[in-house]
Formats: sequence, C-alpha cells, structure tokens
Amino acid sequence: MPLTHDLKPPVSDVKLIAFYLPQFHPIAENDAWWGEGFTEWASVRRAKPNFVGHHQPHVPTDLGYYDLRDARTREAQAALARAHGIHGFCYYYYWFNGRRLLERPLDEVVVSGEPDFPFCICWANENWTRRWDGGNDELLVAQTYSAENEERLIADLLPLFRDARYIRVRGRPLVLVYRANLLPEPRRATDTFRRAALAAGEAEPYLAMVLQPGMPSPTDWGFDAGVEFPPHSSEVNVLTDNIEKLNPDFVGDVWDYVSAAQYAIARPLPAFPLFRGVMVGWDNTPRLQNNGHVFVNAHPENYRRWLVAMIAQTRQMRPAEERIVFINAWNEWGEGCYLEPDAQFGSGYLQATRAALAAGSAAQQHAAAAPRP
Repeated sequence: MPLTHDLKPPVSDVKLIAFYLPQFHPIAENDAWWGEGFTEWASVRRAKPNFVGHHQPHVPTDLGYYDLRDARTREAQAALARAHGIHGFCYYYYWFNGRRLLERPLDEVVVSGEPDFPFCICWANENWTRRWDGGNDELLVAQTYSAENEERLIADLLPLFRDARYIRVRGRPLVLVYRANLLPEPRRATDTFRRAALAAGEAEPYLAMVLQPGMPSPTDWGFDAGVEFPPHSSEVNVLTDNIEKLNPDFVGDVWDYVSAAQYAIARPLPAFPLFRGVMVGWDNTPRLQNNGHVFVNAHPENYRRWLVAMIAQTRQMRPAEERIVFINAWNEWGEGCYLEPDAQFGSGYLQATRAALAAGSAAQQHAAAAPRP
C-alpha cells in the first residue's frame, strides 16, 4: 500500500513523541573515526542474518537511504509523522562541554523554521566511545560535569526553547536527560538547569529522566518525571536456546517482543510521574553483528496492541497537560527500531500508530457517551 502523506492527522488528547536520531549525514568526526562518508547507513547495509528467520538487512523504502542535510527529507519525515499521529520528534542532543556533534539537522530546522512540526530534545550525555559501533571502550569524546557546564547547556538550549514549535508541558520546555545516573550531582544539575533558565527569562524546564535499571525516583534527583524507554528495564522471555544459527560466531541474545509488551502493560506503576514508552522493535545487529540483541515477533499488530494499552493507561493516569507517550523510535535503523517505511512491513508501523490513536479516541468517545447510573 503506498504511503499517504496528506491524511488528516488523527485527533487525540494523548501526544505521541518519537525519539529521533540525527546520525544520517556525514561529519568530520565520523570520517576520522569510521571512514570517509560514514553514516548509520553503512552499518545498516552490511548487517547479515544470524539465525533462521532473522530478518536482516533492514532496507528503507519510501524515504530511501536519506541524508538529513536535505531539507526535503526532513519535510517528508514530518509529513509522514504528522499524517500518522506523531505529535513531535525528540532529537538526541549530543552536547559535550560546549562541543556538539550531529547538530546540523536540528540547527537547520531551527534556523529555517521548517518543517513546521513540534520537537524537543534529549541530552545524550554519555561519553562517545568506539563501543557505539561494536568496538572497544576507546574514548572518542568525553563528557565532563560541572555547574558551569550545566549553565552553558541551558544557554545553548535557549534558542530552541524560544521556538514556537518547542514542546512544552504545563508551559515549560520539555527536556530529557538520557543517562541521569551519570550525573555526579544530579540534584545540583537539575537545580542549575532551572536557575539558569529563570535567570535568562525563560520558564523552568520540565525535566524528565530516561529510566535505567536501578535508578531512584526521578523526584529524588529533582526531575519532574521519568520516561519509560523499552527495551531498558523490560522483562522478557529468552529464546536464544531455541534458534538455529546461520552465523556460528553469533553469541548474542534473542528475546520475545510480545513478552516485553505484556510485561509493560501489566507492570505495577510507580508513585512518581511517569511517561509511558513503547518500542517499535529492537535488533542492533547492524552495530554488533556477532553479539547483538534481537527481539523476534516484533510486528506492527503487536506494536499496535502495546501502544493502545499505553494510550489508555496514560489517559487514565495522567492529567490532561501531561498525556504523553514516547515511542522508541522514529529512525533508529542501526537498532532495528524505527517507524519509517521499510521493505519488510512497508508503512505498517505508521498505520498501526494511526490505528492505535483512532482506537483510543473511539474508546474515549464511547465512555463519554455512556449513560451515567
């Protein structure tokens, strides 16, 4: 079925925000570290199946092997997302003590004003090492922490906050931190973020930390909320012993997607504010050919069921101003985790997203119309 960009966007009181990887364009640093012209596509193209039934490589269709320096690509992405119910993108923001990497796509979005599509950022605050692409722990770009750096980060974000498209929660710019557990003094950091924004005449940022195993309540560290980020902290059925290997060197893990969805739907919810999250799938074979982590049984219909449940729970548990569900991800092709059309399912995940929102809206309307006792 061909993609339809001009569908009327579904109406919902729950906002879906998809994580967005700005890796798909060459930069000087990647040229030096991985070879001239390297982008994420190089890893995606070279992946091979490790076991019978393992779908690799993943092949983009409608958008192709795009370059994010092309404004037409960014516009097409936003049009697809909007038509299928995505409210906005959450861009990974690679900021290292004032030095940024992979900054061009977002910078051009901000400067040009196009596409007219909501966005926010997630500070990707890990060190950059060769392990990102299956190498060793050689440090490429270090992250260091200080109150001064935290003030500088907010200063760099102010032009984004002042963009009319920037996503806000209760009037406050939404900022995610990917690895809050790496902050040596988390409470100092969150206090500094708020103080620096206020001093610049901006509202306090609404701070959300991506949840990692073993983390305390976000409020203990001064965050407003946590963000669920599957597959992190998922409980799954392990299927590794059941596979028939094609690659004798494969020593990775094979997990069941349906069990991850069932766990997420049924898990007890914490007392702190939580934004629910779903994943499209997961298979980081392009980055870690012989020791990747692969979820099998990832399918648009299984994803749709998971998303329907998260939308319903969000509507039930969160106040109207905080009804957000995060999707991992819009375009994480190197991790087999993307909504964009591909050769395997076409636009199936996009259509499933739209259908999940439609189901949620229909259920809400039915409940509102039901007679009261």
